[in-house]
Amino acid sequence: MLPETVQTMIAPGAPVGAQLHGILRDLILHNDLPPGSRLSESDLASRFAVSRQPVREAFIKLSEEGLVEVRPQRGTFVRRISQAAVMDARFVREAIEADIVKLLAAAPDAGLVEELKHQLEEQREAARTDAARFIKLDELFHKTLADAAGKGRAWALIEGLKVQMDRVRYLSLLRFPMVKLTAQHQAIVEAIGAGDQTAAEAAIRGHLREILSDLPAIFNEKPEFFDEPGR
Repeated sequence: MLPETVQTMIAPGAPVGAQLHGILRDLILHNDLPPGSRLSESDLASRFAVSRQPVREAFIKLSEEGLVEVRPQRGTFVRRISQAAVMDARFVREAIEADIVKLLAAAPDAGLVEELKHQLEEQREAARTDAARFIKLDELFHKTLADAAGKGRAWALIEGLKVQMDRVRYLSLLRFPMVKLTAQHQAIVEAIGAGDQTAAEAAIRGHLREILSDLPAIFNEKPEFFDEPGR
């Protein structure tokens, strides 16, 4: 069942299945549809005033991302967060982004550094008042690094892998260490600006390992959101 506040208007001219996928994906990532929530193909088609085919397409895509499980004769349900998937995504992300910052530090760009410093200011403001906005700014920061290194396609790969990580981030908004993460971002920017590849790599690796210390505490607080480790 969707929250009553969900916008049900479908924009004309854009693929309906892709729009439904985006809407449902965001609801799952933000935990507005918690694990175990049942998604009805017919109810969603009626709610969005569309045929059942694009709803089916959205379900298939969400299933491929590990966000829902289609149970024959029972329905489609939001899956629990896979701790194994979180750890695998973090591992891959660290490997890719470590090389990205080394590339940027090898040839520092003053314009990029200034843009990143501007983003840091926005992050500091959000850290005081708006955790959800901070997460979006954090996403922009990392995407900016990838784009500046000419690795936009690598970032697209990361985006596809880290959906379970993002669910954890939104689940832990109240304990999200925004001030600490901003300081880590600043260390990355300073290392890039100084042309220090070793420091840039160390800073990004330390930053992306933050979840390793946070995940056990989040699991203990919200065990109903997670699969058992290793599953």
